[in-house]
Amino acid sequence: MHADTEDLYKHRTIQFCRLHEDPDQAGSAAAWLRGVAGIHGVQCLSSHALIVVYDLRRITLQRIENALSELGYHLDNSLLCKLKRALFHYAEETQRENLAIAQEGQIPRQEVFINRYQHLTHGCRDPQPEYWREYQ
Repeated sequence: MHADTEDLYKHRTIQFCRLHEDPDQAGSAAAWLRGVAGIHGVQCLSSHALIVVYDLRRITLQRIENALSELGYHLDNSLLCKLKRALFHYAEETQRENLAIAQEGQIPRQEVFINRYQHLTHGCRDPQPEYWREYQ
């Protein structure tokens, strides 16, 4: 499947919770995100929202949000934001799979099925030892 380069650059808005000790979470998160590989641009919309432009071949929104959470930033967890995030995560994961881009540390699905098939007992194998098959 061939994808346009424009489809691989995602523009997403990340919103932060307003109840946090850092009144400018978006500004401090933007400063941190500017140095991350795969992120091409970060722009603050307000003290609680920023826009991130990133290359889907190198990083996903889910990985960006997980990193921000690990650094102590609190994402907006309103129902609408959760639904949008879930939709974006699903769409990006599907697009990456269609482009055959595997996540780091992830075994391609085909290898999993091949490995499982080889370990199953089924009628496609001769139960005789190798030396009996060659005996005539």
